[in-house]
Amino acid sequence: MPGISSMVPAVIVFGDSTVDPGNNNQISTVLKSNFAPYGRDFYGGQPTGRFSNGRIATDFISEAFGIKPVIPAYLDPKYDIKDFATGVSFASAGTGYDNVTSDVLSVIPFWKEMEYYKEYQSKLRGYLGNDKANQLLSESLHLLSIGTNDFLENYYTFPTRSSQFPVDKYEDFLIGIASNFIRELYNLGARKIAITGLPPMGCLPLERTRNIMHGNACIEEYNDVAKDFNVKLQSNVDELNRELGGIRIVMSNPYDKLLELIQNPSLFGFENAATACCGTGYFEMSYLCDRLNPFTCSDAKKYIFWDSFHPTEKTNFIMADHAVKTALAVFR
Repeated sequence: MPGISSMVPAVIVFGDSTVDPGNNNQISTVLKSNFAPYGRDFYGGQPTGRFSNGRIATDFISEAFGIKPVIPAYLDPKYDIKDFATGVSFASAGTGYDNVTSDVLSVIPFWKEMEYYKEYQSKLRGYLGNDKANQLLSESLHLLSIGTNDFLENYYTFPTRSSQFPVDKYEDFLIGIASNFIRELYNLGARKIAITGLPPMGCLPLERTRNIMHGNACIEEYNDVAKDFNVKLQSNVDELNRELGGIRIVMSNPYDKLLELIQNPSLFGFENAATACCGTGYFEMSYLCDRLNPFTCSDAKKYIFWDSFHPTEKTNFIMADHAVKTALAVFR
């Protein structure tokens, strides 16, 4: 992965379990991963609350920018503003753009992540002084990775939103929330923003398990929604880049890269693309993926997915490398 020191002084992260390094450890929710075998390939073999066997994509992105190898969780009491000045994550596993999504598992809603960011800005000004803090914020990479839960945990699981919106209108509703969030970041001084599109979410092991009638193939309807959403998100990003003076927003689209891994696993040294390492690999995640599960694989490097919903550290590294290359084209 390219090392590009000094291009950004900090990586500031918003989103869901793809980028939550442990904020959910500090809140009352069933969606946690701060126990073995999560983290077994992390430094010291420690579970941290990251939904993987090791580091997550944002850790690798921070390292690629020459900052630090792990990004701490904002709510983790072990860290303070000195640590957060070079990178911090406000993300919460299980959350989405839509407040209805975060209510499903009682996690931190997206708007609350913004409130934490405002609090962080105020601490940063106290720590660095106004001018230095403003400069750091304008040069830092603000990264958003969110949206899958809005469909899989909310729209396709409960009737609340699906009875209100046909799926294309629900996509538009979420894009509107994303757009407002970016505008608010801009008004607060952010100038470098990366937003992640949706992955081929019909190919997550959990979704393939549900697709038993079709031989556990990927659920194409979900993949089509992801592709459609990504086209709309890119068009919204183009619009905001034209409208907001001095901003540089890049959309990092994980869809094609992850699908490439899933369709050609052996090219990347993977042996298994359809099931996950943890447990049987069909449905386990969070508390179902625990140290007592006798089926967990011995070598996560052979698997694209760690649990039925989340990638292994190796996949996270590949996806982070892809995201960094995309960002460099815009931020150079």
